[in-house]
Amino acid sequence: MKRILVVEDDLMLSTGLCFELDTAGYITQAAYNCKKAEYLVKQEAFSLVILDVNLPDGNGFDLCRKVKETHPELPVIFLTAKDLEEDVLSGYDLGAEDYITKPFRMPILLKRVEVALRRGGGAEKSAGADCYRDDFLQIDFDALTVWQGGEKLSVTPNEYKLLRVLIANAGNVVTRKLLLEKLWDCDGNFIDDHTLTVTMNRLRAKIEDDAHSYIKTVRGMGYIWESRV
Repeated sequence: MKRILVVEDDLMLSTGLCFELDTAGYITQAAYNCKKAEYLVKQEAFSLVILDVNLPDGNGFDLCRKVKETHPELPVIFLTAKDLEEDVLSGYDLGAEDYITKPFRMPILLKRVEVALRRGGGAEKSAGADCYRDDFLQIDFDALTVWQGGEKLSVTPNEYKLLRVLIANAGNVVTRKLLLEKLWDCDGNFIDDHTLTVTMNRLRAKIEDDAHSYIKTVRGMGYIWESRV
């Protein structure tokens, strides 16, 4: 059964959200501030986080960034009154699966939760099983190994970072800005835009062939991981 962390400081709204999600067949855990949410994410396994932006002890955007650093595969849905275009774009740039503004309709929220949990195809993503697997490509992020058609590939640390972020957001556009924020060389130097392009091209050459394509370029925006399972 899917477990959902609800990070909302409005007690009545949090209680209502948890009730509706529990009634829909999910298991919910409530957190009313960033500190509690960070603790729960470290201690327990969740399938999804529903996250407000304005919290008593911090900012939901910062919390999302921290969550994605340690659990890039964990889907996040922002549920907030902050409806400016720049806020919505910031949420997506941080890797959020969805951005819903208040007020909202519960049936719509439940459907978007369902969609967020379904995205990612058949990629295997769970605590203790940090991997992607289909009939051609197998990636184990814990063991840092990639197998393609039965052959073990040599993959660099930055290529692993690209794979992790793309697969964690399978089916969604991952912006070049977000990828650049994730890529640092071994000396802690920032990777520039040209290097990102070169790294992406090398990764594609390693994991793809004429019959197997995974990474789609969205011109002017970024890339999409297209699962084959």
